[in-house]
Amino acid sequence: MSWFRVNKVFSEIVAGFIPNKLARNRWRGILRYGLFRAMRLKHRLKKDKSQPQYYLTVCAIAKNEGAYFDEWIKWHHDLGVEKFYIYDNESIDNTKEVLEPYIKSGLVEYIFFPGKRRQIPAYDDCLEKHRFDAHWIAVIDLDEFIVPIKDKTIPDFLKRFESFSAVEINWLVYGSGGAKEKKSGTVMERFTQHSLPEHELNRKVKTIVNPRCIFNFIGCHEASRICGKTADSHGSPITKSFNDRSPQHDVIRINHYAVKSYEEFLEKRARGSARSVNQRGLDYFEQFDLNDIKESRI
Repeated sequence: MSWFRVNKVFSEIVAGFIPNKLARNRWRGILRYGLFRAMRLKHRLKKDKSQPQYYLTVCAIAKNEGAYFDEWIKWHHDLGVEKFYIYDNESIDNTKEVLEPYIKSGLVEYIFFPGKRRQIPAYDDCLEKHRFDAHWIAVIDLDEFIVPIKDKTIPDFLKRFESFSAVEINWLVYGSGGAKEKKSGTVMERFTQHSLPEHELNRKVKTIVNPRCIFNFIGCHEASRICGKTADSHGSPITKSFNDRSPQHDVIRINHYAVKSYEEFLEKRARGSARSVNQRGLDYFEQFDLNDIKESRI
């Protein structure tokens, strides 16, 4: 068993005795990070006065998703992302070929990241390497698109949150729209039907973090804070876990295209996940194929 797994088990046992969920999650992250490492990091952060090179970056881990990178990078770059840290979990498709122009231009930093259950280690590696390089790191997947509603760009939204250590943004889950086969066109053009905003799946969040205020990730949705507070998208400090809060989509949201067409879902199922060694069940499609509301193209 790896050091990461041993430390995770230990942190789960100890944190389990803390009754408050938010405090428990924070201590889970600190314990997994290591108390002595945490003390050294806090000391380093107090001394470092350097200014980050980038205002907004994105960290993502991908496995055989070469077909989706162009749209996903262009969307976020147009909305203010200055750098992408892409962790490649043993892709055997054309991922590296598709990314090559972005790597050469400096927009993408490519990291080959082999192994099983590598999603959270990738996020933590990104935090350690780029803690002083970026003011914000958005941690999302290739099937997730950040969509500002009240601001022209994502940085415009984030300017209001600079006193916070992290911002949690809710999903809006999009379904297949009845599509059986993969067709030409972008993901956002092809899939325009989504779940009811209040659906329980939309309580899930993804987080944009100030890496100088974060120890590590305690899952793919939440981060463990060094200092400061985490806000919801309305700018209110979070006092309850995302599963206990109503979804917010009126200021900013994350369009989550979890299944796309049925053909693409089967491809996604077959290629596996960087998060787990278990293959998704066929019931995953039924769970995420939510098409309650049809909207016009963004």
